[in-house]
Amino acid sequence: MDKKFSDLNIHQKLELTIREMVDKELNLKDVLKEFEKIYFETAAKKFNGNQTKMAKALGIHRNTLHNRIKALKPKKRN
Repeated sequence: MDKKFSDLNIHQKLELTIREMVDKELNLKDVLKEFEKIYFETAAKKFNGNQTKMAKALGIHRNTLHNRIKALKPKKRN
C-alpha cells in the first residue's frame, strides 16, 4: 500500500497491525488481553474514568466493564 497510515480506514490499519503480530508469532490470548487493556484505558481517558459513560459508549453493561477491567489488572503479590 502506498497510502499513509493515517489515510487508511480502520480495517486496513487493523489488517496491517495484525499481519505484523502474526509475523512475530504473538500469542492470540496475549494480544487480545493487551488490546482490551489499551481499549479500556483509552476510553477511561476520554470519559475521565466514568465507567457508566464508558460502558454506554462501548456498548457493554457497566458491570461487565467493571469485571473486565478488574480481570485485566495484575494480581498483587503478598
